[in-house]
Amino acid sequence: MVVCPKCKSEIDVEEEELEEGELLSCVECDSDFEVAGVEPLRLSKVSDEEEADEDDE
Repeated sequence: MVVCPKCKSEIDVEEEELEEGELLSCVECDSDFEVAGVEPLRLSKVSDEEEADEDDE
């Protein structure tokens, strides 16, 4: 189970299938996170600037 660091809601993904650099979104608070590490699982907040850059590509 993956828990949103911001609102503590469950994010519906299989933790075992996550890879470093993958992006996740929380449907409850609409926050985006990047998988910063898998052992142990660490999520980092994606800034609005980073999201805009990815949309441009």
